[in-house]
Amino acid sequence: MPSQPHNSTTAHPAQHMPVKQKMALSLKYLASSLLGNGSKGPAPPSVTELFPKTDPAVDGEDCLHDCDSCTIHYPRNFKIDTEDVLYGHVNAWSTHLLVGTSKTDWVRDVADEKGSVMEAVDNAAKPANGNMKLSASNMPTPSHHSDYSEPTTVLLLPAFTLVHNVHPRNVPQLITDIVSKSPTSTDPLKPFSIPASLPSLDPDNVPALMTADCPHKAVILMCSQATRDARCGKSAPLLKKELERQLRPLGLYRDLDDERPGGVGIYFISHVGGHKYSANVIIYRRPNAFGLDDVVGEKVTADGTTNAPATNGANGQKKEEVHESEKKEEKEEKEGSVGAAQCIWLARVKPEDCENLVKYTVLRGKLVKPESQLRGGFDRGRGVMSW
Repeated sequence: MPSQPHNSTTAHPAQHMPVKQKMALSLKYLASSLLGNGSKGPAPPSVTELFPKTDPAVDGEDCLHDCDSCTIHYPRNFKIDTEDVLYGHVNAWSTHLLVGTSKTDWVRDVADEKGSVMEAVDNAAKPANGNMKLSASNMPTPSHHSDYSEPTTVLLLPAFTLVHNVHPRNVPQLITDIVSKSPTSTDPLKPFSIPASLPSLDPDNVPALMTADCPHKAVILMCSQATRDARCGKSAPLLKKELERQLRPLGLYRDLDDERPGGVGIYFISHVGGHKYSANVIIYRRPNAFGLDDVVGEKVTADGTTNAPATNGANGQKKEEVHESEKKEEKEEKEGSVGAAQCIWLARVKPEDCENLVKYTVLRGKLVKPESQLRGGFDRGRGVMSW
């Protein structure tokens, strides 16, 4: 039967690397062949190997089309760099700490926010388990006020762990007893344990640290810091609006105060670098977050049901085998959380990308335009990272 004409999206051209990226990679491969990798070990996977890329033969022709039904667009004067090399140029990080501030913009360097947790983290000893990326975020504080004298909540990734009652005075304890003992971007997927509470070292002034598993299956982070670049301040709210439009019919959208299990949290964060490639979007996903990573053709409907063929194209598993793997994951969840399996850092994201960003990247861990959008990331399940 001939396929039905596609009436909701607009075809985008086949993805090709920017000229600068082709030249840079050619030189990189030449140098690697002549000099080897030295003591750095195996070279990281290529831009199309770090995460699976969508294939129309497997994923359907929708992956060839940008959204044509979205009414949200960037302003006409929204200009970004489209030629620079993106992939493989982000520094390695082990953990990522998002600090709730109830704000969407901050001073140029968030460590200069006087009296804040960010300032305290910057002044504290570094975690024992590697480099920690620090982001201020619009995660709500308990009082919903941006008063740094009050304790706040932080989200630790890839652990997918919320830590409550964080205050500048207990930041050293946070780093030593929680961050340093949490899984990192290079650790294999296995259950870990973080204390549910830690007694306060200053009980008269600071409450005890409390931890909890983040309820979300995935989180989407977007730079909104207009003080660093106006484009970030413009792009983040527009993308959030379109992402919400795509997630709501699936029952997956979670606003800032929605603690229902599952779903996708969307947070604005401070500068991550590369604002000239706005919008920067970072996605952390739990292992097979929505049960679709290994199934081809399955569609999530508004009532949460799915419809899939008997086999999937990724590895030829039968659907019954997929269900067995899901049962195994449920067992692992009961034994303890393993945190995020993937972190996918994209750039040059536009509102018209959001439909496929949700459908393929958030729901399935696949990329539609890695050649032009992927900056880096990691996949703990496969033990690969972009650095």
